[in-house]
This record gives sequence, structure tokens and C-alpha cells, in this order.
Amino acid sequence: MSEKRNKTLVIGASEKPDRFAFRAANSLLRHGHDIELIGLRSGQIQGHPIQTGLPDLEDIDTVTMYVGARNQGPYYDYLKKLKPRRVIFNPGAENPDLERQLQKEGIQPIEACTLVMLAVGNY
Repeated sequence: MSEKRNKTLVIGASEKPDRFAFRAANSLLRHGHDIELIGLRSGQIQGHPIQTGLPDLEDIDTVTMYVGARNQGPYYDYLKKLKPRRVIFNPGAENPDLERQLQKEGIQPIEACTLVMLAVGNY
């Protein structure tokens, strides 16, 4: 796959191979997607840096959320500023309040599993 797809931001990225965010980042790369990574600790996944905080990013099409609702507070305004087309709330990250707010901003919230979406070809 030589064509690059729209850029995905993984929130909750980790260098730990047992974490679903780590698996998703690797799967996104395998499927030819550009990625950005945000996590609690800096590091890298396949040479892509894991940034901390709320970095200035551009051209984010999709955000895939691996942070639970009680820890999503800092991301409310950040997501609205990024203006992605959609935010995928992976299992355990569902947040009806944030999902409603995103919808009002014209951002599509999706409760799904990024790994499954990639595996079945409906990402």
C-alpha cells in the first residue's frame, strides 16, 4: 500500500506491547495510515514519537481514544480545536457527554474498536 491515508491521532499511546493503543498504532501503520501519538510518557512506536501534553497538530482526520472518560477532561477543548472528522471511542473510553459535545461541533463520535475496524476493512 503506497498511498497514505488520512492522519490518525492515537490518544493514550504507550510503548507497552500489551496495551491496545500500542496495538492500534502498529495496525494503523501496517494499513498505511499516517499517525500522531499522545501519551502520558514520551517514547516512540516504530520511530513515531509519543508526545505528551496537548501538542499543536494539524490535518488530523481521525482521533482514536484510549483514555477513560474520567481522564478525558483535558481533551474536550483540544479535540474541538483539532476539528477531526471523527473520534473513535474504543471500549472503556466511551463518554456520552463528550460525544454529545463533539456532535454539536460537527465531529462524528463513534463507539467502536479501532483494531476491529481495521481488521474488517471499515476503518
